[in-house]
Amino acid sequence: MKKKPAKTAATAPGARKRPPVIAIAGLHVERDAAILNGIDWTVAPGEHWVILGANGSGKTSLLSTLTGYMPPTAGDIAVLGETYGRSDWRDLRRRIGICSSSIHHLMEGHEVALTAVISGRHAMVGMWGEIRDAERRQALKILRQVEAENIHDRPWRFLSQGERQRVLIGRALMARPELLILDEPCAGLDPVAREHFVQFLERLARSKAAPTLVLVTHHVEEIMPAFSHVLILKDGAVLAAGPKAKILTSGTLTRAFHAPVRLRRLRGRYALAVTPSLNVVI
Repeated sequence: MKKKPAKTAATAPGARKRPPVIAIAGLHVERDAAILNGIDWTVAPGEHWVILGANGSGKTSLLSTLTGYMPPTAGDIAVLGETYGRSDWRDLRRRIGICSSSIHHLMEGHEVALTAVISGRHAMVGMWGEIRDAERRQALKILRQVEAENIHDRPWRFLSQGERQRVLIGRALMARPELLILDEPCAGLDPVAREHFVQFLERLARSKAAPTLVLVTHHVEEIMPAFSHVLILKDGAVLAAGPKAKILTSGTLTRAFHAPVRLRRLRGRYALAVTPSLNVVI
């Protein structure tokens, strides 16, 4: 006679199952033409995802829809347990951190790293008004977390590109987000700075208090071992989605990037080589 499995906190009667961090079903976005077509995507608690795809594949549009800046034409969107159309997305955005290169151009050159981080708590660019001691302590703690405490008093104009990215992540973390979206954070970084930055992302993802991370990129070289899942978009639709080891293959990426490529994996990291060919059928 088989023994019944012991009841755990997750299986005991009355235990509440945590909702998905992101749950998208049948998402369509149309303007003059279809932008997103039938997107299904679920991010469970404890997962860190990469969104990968060529230019024009729909990555930016998906983020804009996810954060409520591009209304969907059809489909269902739920983020952090809130459902689009039933919840106030302006309130939800306070629970989502976004690190995007577009914010770089909005920062004032004289603003120091510390106040740039504090401004994230108030969802403003260009901190003004009185800074409370508690905010200053929290910002210093976050700068330590993003390994940038030594530049706390350095003006924005004197920060390197990599330092700016860390400050922007710190700014996003200031609001204690449950979801952190990194929109091509390595854009503009030289190879050495990029490697230092993705190593930092690996440490951040593995830290005890890390939010769910979603990294948007074109480059497989930026996918660190801590990222568990991959969503690949092509022409506004999902080409593949699931565990990283299953989804990242030479064949899938050949279809995603409209060119013959060869994916290599070494010690948990990836590299992509384009195979020259004059006659390619995809």
